[in-house]
Amino acid sequence: MGPVLFEFQNVTKTYGSVTALDDLTLAVPPGAIGLLGPNGSGKTTMIRALLGLIRVDRGSGRVLGMDVRRRQLDIRRAVGFAPEDECLFPGVVGVEFVGYAGELVGMAAKDALQRAHEVLDYVGLGEARYRKVESYSTGMKQRLKLASAIVHDPRVLILDEPTNGMDPAGRDEVIELARDLAHNKGMSLLFSSHLLPDVEAVCDHVVVLGGGKLLTQGPIRELKRVHHLSFEVRVKDGAAALARGLAAAGCAAEVREDLVVVRVPDGRSGDVIWEVAAAERRQIRYLRPQRSTLEEVFLQTVERT
Repeated sequence: MGPVLFEFQNVTKTYGSVTALDDLTLAVPPGAIGLLGPNGSGKTTMIRALLGLIRVDRGSGRVLGMDVRRRQLDIRRAVGFAPEDECLFPGVVGVEFVGYAGELVGMAAKDALQRAHEVLDYVGLGEARYRKVESYSTGMKQRLKLASAIVHDPRVLILDEPTNGMDPAGRDEVIELARDLAHNKGMSLLFSSHLLPDVEAVCDHVVVLGGGKLLTQGPIRELKRVHHLSFEVRVKDGAAALARGLAAAGCAAEVREDLVVVRVPDGRSGDVIWEVAAAERRQIRYLRPQRSTLEEVFLQTVERT
């Protein structure tokens, strides 16, 4: 499959009677990777195993070619991690927190502090750098965790539920930062979230876990199957009239905002849409086959198990 960002081979991890990872085997390419799965699917355990924070019972794994059993410190130097949990130290100002994160991965104190100022500007916290972290809002805390995760310019960034509990504006800010890092700064990204629109906005590839097993993985565009009998149509005006004409021609047609979503009967082609539009004197501005949403892909994958 070409270059590999990380891989597991027959990895099993149990907690008492609970099997968090069940003979998990996968290989993931570099890029922006979404990690999906219902609660209890093994996402957090997989992240911890990748970072060497827990020991697996059986199997092997590599991150950037480094063995997760033997090179945990090297992996953590090459990877930035922003956990879902609260991990800020009260009484510490923002720039000190980020600088300390840099020192933890081996940066000299002076270099870490200089880099902390740079990444705080990048995430939009420059004016709050000398405020104590407990005074930060939820969105600011998430961006501070992101800054601490990239202070050492890692090759891989892992974000665990980075937009959880945030207001829409804060979510948009974090999504835009994640997208910029992955697509413009050349940093591979593992983006774990239960918010599928966020994953779709940032990622190109997705991994779906369930019950500690790999359910599916692949490029999002390929997983979002084309429905050859369903179309999205936009007309200059008269969407409702077009929908009525299509219904009279035997199609299922529904107006959604400025789109008409059309299901053509078996045995017919999309030509019927053009025929009805011509008869109704409606100018088609846009027509394409409908694709599955990422939510549909996820639900269908989980339901098959």
